Amino acid sequence: MTHIPFEIVGAERPAKWLVVCDHATNAVPDWINGGDLGLHAEDMHRHIAYDVGAAGVTHALAALLDAPAILSNFSRLVIDPNRGLDDPTLLMKIYDGTVIPANRHAGIDELERRRRALYDPYHGALAEMAARQDDTIILSIHSFTPQLNGRPPRPWEIGILHEGDDRLPGPLIELLRAEPDLTVGDNEPYAGHLPGDTVDRHALQMGRPNALVELRNDLIDSFEDQIAWAERLAPILEAARIRANL
Repeated sequence: MTHIPFEIVGAERPAKWLVVCDHATNAVPDWINGGDLGLHAEDMHRHIAYDVGAAGVTHALAALLDAPAILSNFSRLVIDPNRGLDDPTLLMKIYDGTVIPANRHAGIDELERRRRALYDPYHGALAEMAARQDDTIILSIHSFTPQLNGRPPRPWEIGILHEGDDRLPGPLIELLRAEPDLTVGDNEPYAGHLPGDTVDRHALQMGRPNALVELRNDLIDSFEDQIAWAERLAPILEAARIRANL
């Protein structure tokens, strides 16, 4: 098992921010069904396998904020790093109506194998990065599909998810809503956080300020769009941090 489960960039950058990307890639280690989950290529390039565009935004945003970043290096369909260990969706067997063939018969032993090789090292590295200084701010970058199967279109360009600590999300949402061309979701398209997820584990339980940013993935599917959104968000995030006295 030589697959490296995470990527760290800018480890020595001095900013308080730690930019996190849980669903950065659609990679499947070769020791899992020969590196193939049994899905068509087009499915592996959809939102069910990873957060489209989120990695590019993460890299660019971390550089602009002069902050370190950590990104997963395995598909959410292999094991989802943004779930608690007791969450039934930790290893998905069907996602947005698509059956995951290589996961259909995966039991507890297979889940534990993936956890030890991928999930645990990722979270261990993230914990070390977050503890590098006392005033770390966790900034989690995700993307969402414009429309789930059989559901109505989602109107938001960006959403901010938060739960239990509004120091940063409050001013961040205010600043984003001051932008005339944005429809901003407050705990939309998803509500808050799940117990044991990344923000809960590394921010809320540790008393660290945090925000989770969701960008609609059709707006960040090109390199140019990822850079443009990072350039737009960086000064807004810094302004929100200052307003929050962080």
